[in-house]
Amino acid sequence: MNASFVQSRPPLAPPERLLPPPPPERLTPREKTAPAQKPFWRRAVREIAETLVLTLIAFVLIRALIQNFRIEGASMEPNFHDGQFLIVDKVSYHFQKPQRGDVVVFVFPNNPARDFIKRIVGLPGDRIQVVHGQVNVNGQWIAEPYPLNPGTYFFSEAVVGDDELFVLGDNRNYSSDSHTWGMLPMKNVIGKAWASYWPAELIGWVQTYSFAAAK
Repeated sequence: MNASFVQSRPPLAPPERLLPPPPPERLTPREKTAPAQKPFWRRAVREIAETLVLTLIAFVLIRALIQNFRIEGASMEPNFHDGQFLIVDKVSYHFQKPQRGDVVVFVFPNNPARDFIKRIVGLPGDRIQVVHGQVNVNGQWIAEPYPLNPGTYFFSEAVVGDDELFVLGDNRNYSSDSHTWGMLPMKNVIGKAWASYWPAELIGWVQTYSFAAAK
């Protein structure tokens, strides 16, 4: 009887069991997104620098729009007083022309180190004359609507030039103004008196007056 041989094979080994990969490290949302913290002193210096820059920018912008002014002397009595503080609007005259009756602050033509405050009485092209303190504009004696201390002086007739103004103080006999040193160049005007902020009893807007004159 023929014997058959069956070759024995080693039993199949079970497939290798792979261990699952380790779970990823669990981070909180803040840990995932938070950048590395800078030292405290660096953050403090940066914040101070940013504050200083913003303050400087705000200061420059404000100075471009307004300026404070302290009145010295009595040339604008009875409407403005020695030691009174005003805010000057430096923007309006970029969009509109000065008007008769406006109170303006300007660089004194004879001494650029000083600023003056006066009232506009004559505009470019006006013929101005003052007789016994009474002002004549373009052949008409004007009735000035604001309180003032009248003058007693004379000013011979003169024509206000292009880009010039004729300005007078409200305290006429005690004011250094156009009747003594001539016309005010428009380029010297800093701005229009806008508000009073000191002393406390004078806080308020500067009243605007206007008056017509013959063309």
